[in-house]
Amino acid sequence: MEATPADLGSGSGTRGAIERQGGRFPDFYIVGAPRCGTTFMYEYLDRHPAIFMSPRKEPGYLCPDLDSGSYLDSLSFMRDEGRYLGLFAEAPIGSLTGEATTWYLYSKAASTRIAEVNPEARIVIMLRDPVEMLYSLHGRRIYGGSEDLLSFEEALDAEEDRRKGRRIPKRARNVTALQYRDVGRYHDQVRRYLSTFGTERVHIVIFEEFREDPSKAYRETLSFLGVDASFVPDFAVVNANAARRSQRLRQLMLAPVVVRAARVLIPRSLHPRVGPIIDALTTRQVTRPALSPATRASLKDDLRPDVERLSGLIERDLAGRWGY
Repeated sequence: MEATPADLGSGSGTRGAIERQGGRFPDFYIVGAPRCGTTFMYEYLDRHPAIFMSPRKEPGYLCPDLDSGSYLDSLSFMRDEGRYLGLFAEAPIGSLTGEATTWYLYSKAASTRIAEVNPEARIVIMLRDPVEMLYSLHGRRIYGGSEDLLSFEEALDAEEDRRKGRRIPKRARNVTALQYRDVGRYHDQVRRYLSTFGTERVHIVIFEEFREDPSKAYRETLSFLGVDASFVPDFAVVNANAARRSQRLRQLMLAPVVVRAARVLIPRSLHPRVGPIIDALTTRQVTRPALSPATRASLKDDLRPDVERLSGLIERDLAGRWGY
């Protein structure tokens, strides 16, 4: 069952967030799923005058179960609490603070961790036809250097080997996400948040509906967060399909010696801007070929039971909406 909007008081923030030396944990979290419009929501919530979003999207501080402890994972998952809290240090007094990490939904630890630091947090979940999401995710992981199998079908076939630690890409971050089908099984992921926070503190946005009427979905999210829902940003497409101009250049810019030097030479306040600059320098927009009908049909067969369970859980006919 989807949460109903609740009045937090415009810009008042929640009272449950724990304050620690260095700052206060955010009031709400966009927790995923990946490739479901979370960047769009992050960008346009950040433009609202009563909302302050973390300047770094995807800090990943509250999902330690996905962090292997490797150097590469240190680039994806923030490990220092002080640095994490520092992301919100410039939030205006009285503003509602939030962050967006798409892997919080997939993580088995994040819902509990969020509840520990803010039991009254608001949760925004964004869902998309899992077949479409997984195909898009595969392309994004190629782009990020975490996937070396360019064929989506081959990556799906490799799941069992990868579960046993074989055929893992050398540059992979968050290796658990190589289990694509598991990422696309939403039921248990959503249930964790509903069980932890209750339906009144969880807002579910369906990507396809968001795409059809972004202003309506945005207003509903603002109402859920308890801020002025009449604010209208300039809607535009963000985070489209992309490919690297040069994976070698990307890897060079993320090499340990380069990252260490950048952390010393670049002021900490500017660190969140480094990633987008690297992306801009190494990215070109592409149109990806359509997913093959045979692969689509096979994946739908695999995921249909989970979609049907999810439909019952949130009392919405997603099986019908997504053609399962």
